[in-house]
Amino acid sequence: MTIYFVTRHPGARDWAAEEGLTVECVLAHLDPAIIRPGDLVIGSLPVNLAAEVCARGGRYLHLSLDLPPELRGRELSAEQMRACGACIEEYQVSRRS
Repeated sequence: MTIYFVTRHPGARDWAAEEGLTVECVLAHLDPAIIRPGDLVIGSLPVNLAAEVCARGGRYLHLSLDLPPELRGRELSAEQMRACGACIEEYQVSRRS
């Protein structure tokens, strides 16, 4: 099992480290083809990629934030992320036929 943290944001990497999140691989972008059953993917993925992770037998943990409009589109520090209630929430996502 591999634990991936998918983010291109330095503040998110800092937040994860400060929160004690243990990861084996930090990726800026996820290629779902690398996911194996039992792998854990943490990040803020588009729903189609989250569904692919789950379809491949991986688990998806979403990095959630309650982000006010004035902070959208900005790089956030770890402190700002905590102020916005950053947390990890597990989701099971599937594509409907």
